Amino acid sequence: MTRPKSLAALLLALLALVAVAPAAGAAPSDTAARLTNIRVGAHDTYDRVVLDLTSLPAYRYELVDQLYYDPSGNPVTIPGTKFVKLVMQGASSFDDNGNPTYTGPRTISTPQLTNVQAVAIIGDFEHVLSVGLGLKHPANVHVFTLTGPNRLVIDVDH
Repeated sequence: MTRPKSLAALLLALLALVAVAPAAGAAPSDTAARLTNIRVGAHDTYDRVVLDLTSLPAYRYELVDQLYYDPSGNPVTIPGTKFVKLVMQGASSFDDNGNPTYTGPRTISTPQLTNVQAVAIIGDFEHVLSVGLGLKHPANVHVFTLTGPNRLVIDVDH
């Protein structure tokens, strides 16, 4: 008679653990990096684009011949002959309730810069935030992060 009672107790304990344990791979959404501002600056030998964020996401970038909106795949029409595509994993320009954390324009014209002609948010879907830069001509690109405050910096040579 003891065996069924201990099996029942074991099942109840397992059910209690499953009820309070987070789903496998689930992460709290408040850890997502939130875009709060986009700034640009002209320097002697390079153009700078700064993305202000609440935390620093993983990112990758590449020079491409054409930009496409994520996730639709429609072509992005900003000025440029070459483009920088920057993709941030675990980032968004909205909070978990759908409220914008970045309230500026989705496309920014940059006539004050030498090589960067425009900056555009080209994707913001399921915590993958994509930004595109339109360049007058191909150039070296250097992307890095800074803290205090958190920001992702994109330097584009003239």
